[in-house]
Amino acid sequence: MKELLNMLRSGNWRALVASFLYFDTGFTVWLLYGPLAPYMIHALHLTAVEQGYLVAVPILSAAILRIGMGNLYQSMNGRRLAMGGVALSAIPPLFLLLYPAVPSYSLLIVLGILLGVGGASFAVALPMAGSNYPAKVQGTVLGIAAAGNIGAVLDGFLFPPLAAHFGWAHATAAALPLLALAGISLFFWGKDSAAKSGRIGPALLGFGITLLGLAFLAVATPLGWLGLQGKSALLMLPLYGILLSGVFLPRRYHFALREPDTWVIILIYAITFGGFVGMSAYVSLLLVALYHLPKIDAGMLMALLAFTGAMLRPLGGMIADRVSGGTALRWFLGGIALIDLLFAVWAPPLDMAIVFLLILYSCFGLGNGATFQLVPLRWPEKTGIMTGIIGAAGGVGGFYLPVILGIAKQETGTYHLGFAFFAGLSGIALGLVIVRRQAWLKWSHHGTIAAATGQSASSLPQASVITD
Repeated sequence: MKELLNMLRSGNWRALVASFLYFDTGFTVWLLYGPLAPYMIHALHLTAVEQGYLVAVPILSAAILRIGMGNLYQSMNGRRLAMGGVALSAIPPLFLLLYPAVPSYSLLIVLGILLGVGGASFAVALPMAGSNYPAKVQGTVLGIAAAGNIGAVLDGFLFPPLAAHFGWAHATAAALPLLALAGISLFFWGKDSAAKSGRIGPALLGFGITLLGLAFLAVATPLGWLGLQGKSALLMLPLYGILLSGVFLPRRYHFALREPDTWVIILIYAITFGGFVGMSAYVSLLLVALYHLPKIDAGMLMALLAFTGAMLRPLGGMIADRVSGGTALRWFLGGIALIDLLFAVWAPPLDMAIVFLLILYSCFGLGNGATFQLVPLRWPEKTGIMTGIIGAAGGVGGFYLPVILGIAKQETGTYHLGFAFFAGLSGIALGLVIVRRQAWLKWSHHGTIAAATGQSASSLPQASVITD
């Protein structure tokens, strides 16, 4: 505890709290559809694939918008950008409060795109928090800021009981006071100490066009307007979104994508964070379908699972600070692959399924923290860029999880093939970590970075400072 307090005193703890609250409330709004989905599908009469797509759209939206938010962060003050993100995130619950009549499926998809702005807070909250602390504690600081994904716990506890009493549309209004709290904390405590190198105008225009384009693509894709039909169209949507956002990215992003380490860490984060957020969005539907749990009980269990993953994320960063992220990830990815494999070959009884899901979420949370311990050490002057790119990968992974599980359920009547796919993907990521581990040990401790540059660890560039 003393060590943690000393770490907090080494930087601006108020700015860290503001970043945490921003990400926490953004995460809450982002996953709003997850625990409410059992109520929403009852009113809309959706197929299994449509259900998966509905809860996956906000996840994909955040994935794509994180790239644009990361680009904006390089150009403008993070505090102002965060407050703008809070305002956009408030639109869906405010709309559903004022117009609670059952909306169309397409309108819910558009509102889901705006919910994704809350998830895109990741690309601002983490580098803004890190900019106020020295490099030697980045794993712990970023782990604390990113523990804002505890917002998923609020989703499970808060919204299902409200939906049962007031209807799911009115229940979404409970997010508005939380967003107000984040806005106030950012106004008084928020601080961004990172250097800026981009131009606000082009970055802001690119973000706006990407947001509007995503809304169109998300509605047009399932309707077959883009040439593909059915499940293949849904699986192509992330590619459409990435191509759209890529049009507006500066050249420095293209250079980052040429590095092999970028792609390895992208895959890892798509599994760890993508698994956490995708499963959190879908687990209520899965529990109701598999075990016929009451909707409120499914929401409470979702909250317990999300709490487990969120609370362990800082611990993952601290473990990685001590033994290196590459070493820690071998265990965490191995755990994810094993649990996915168990669900791929077996439908365990409810009590055992809960234990397995708790282990799975523990590996998700620990893996999230360990992954982002690597980022500021591997790219000490490009952390803002890499946070946006890698965070986007996490969202893409989160999009595919509910969509693929929904497709597996509709086509085969079980979820086994969906879990088998993700078990194989986790095994591939584990193999890459084992292959790259020795190379990563050269830079995955902050002391080795300092030695290589001739600087003390405390004099290294702060994690959010970037160059062209």
